[in-house]
Amino acid sequence: MLWDEFRDLKKEWLKNKKLKKERKRNNYINSIIASEGEMKACFRFDRTQELCGEATISMDSVIIEIRAGTGGDEAGLFASDLFRMYSRYAQTQGWQQRILDSNASEIGGFKGIIFELKNSDVFSQLKHEGGVHRVQRIPKTEKGGRIHTSTATVAVLPKPKKAEIKINPTDLKIDQYKSSGPGGQNVNKRETAIRITHIPSGLVVTSQTQRNQLENKENALTILAAKLLEKESKEKEEQLSGNRKAQIGWAKRSEKIRTYNFPQNRVTDHRIKKSWHDIERIMDGKLKPIIKAFKKAEKK
Repeated sequence: MLWDEFRDLKKEWLKNKKLKKERKRNNYINSIIASEGEMKACFRFDRTQELCGEATISMDSVIIEIRAGTGGDEAGLFASDLFRMYSRYAQTQGWQQRILDSNASEIGGFKGIIFELKNSDVFSQLKHEGGVHRVQRIPKTEKGGRIHTSTATVAVLPKPKKAEIKINPTDLKIDQYKSSGPGGQNVNKRETAIRITHIPSGLVVTSQTQRNQLENKENALTILAAKLLEKESKEKEEQLSGNRKAQIGWAKRSEKIRTYNFPQNRVTDHRIKKSWHDIERIMDGKLKPIIKAFKKAEKK
């Protein structure tokens, strides 16, 4: 009789122990699901209103940085073509444009160009343009008719409001130098170009497009503020996502996002696996079909 009672009590104890263990495991799983949900809520595609309760991002102004990648002179020409494409689209939308810095190549392309676009919904429309753009075409300088592949990187940075990024003047090292053009020829003989080094982060920005130091300094500070906001946002994203790569399309500098194939008259975006034809029309600034495709992808 006593043995039967003991056996029943042991069964009950083991049952309770198992339930307790399962409950603990379920709580752990639920906590993971909750954290994942918070992460996704913080870093949805449209991250335009806020970054997990932090200061809001300005939606009406972006800094776009285009840099020639692999491909030599052809990459510089492609960077120039991308600048023209975004400029033409901006014109159709009535956006304001201001060039903050540029570095021209010897054959008419750009080694790099940074410019600001401003209007009500510019960030929401162009936020997915960040990444590596690849072009496949026969360069004008190619006599053998061979197709070359070149790249250019695009970064789309929200322009922060003054309250969002505070820059301590003591953290800055500011140098003046002479503006230069292709072949090293001086654009002017006065030291109007500005180079700013942000000592805590190591970020270096320049501006030489204007003819006086004050305007170039203002442009350089604008670029620096946008890059500091990008750096801060990335650090928060990595912290919340456990160093995992998040969603597509927000100033992803290293990700190959799109191919412009001229021989096949096709533009392909590798993230949403969609292609469009009539490449000349797209390069002329007709970006609406691409932008609409991304807005549709966001809703899925």
